[in-house]
Amino acid sequence: MVNKADTNKARLHRHKRVRGKISGTAARPRLNVFRSTNHIYAQLIDDVKGVTLAAASTLDKEFDGNGGNKEAAKKVGELIAKRAAEKGISEVVFDRGGYIFHGRVKELAEGAREGGLKF
Repeated sequence: MVNKADTNKARLHRHKRVRGKISGTAARPRLNVFRSTNHIYAQLIDDVKGVTLAAASTLDKEFDGNGGNKEAAKKVGELIAKRAAEKGISEVVFDRGGYIFHGRVKELAEGAREGGLKF
């Protein structure tokens, strides 16, 4: 019998390893990314206080269209950058959540950069 690798377990292991090295503060929060099959989510997190400062996803009322493609990820990146600017945040630490920096995760990062976030 062939054992198939559990990709989500491996992703969580990578995410846990990276989270030991990076942390968000009020001045420079952590931009966390989570992607599912149909949607993508982004949060700005202050790890010192343990609070979410801003969030955006393809499930928001402002968002229209398909949530599981690159164009949607780019729009979510621009939306999180807009919400960060409203709170006076310009620099973040990017946390890709154990995902490979490719495809939808990369498009979200590029959208956030185009929106004015620096990381």
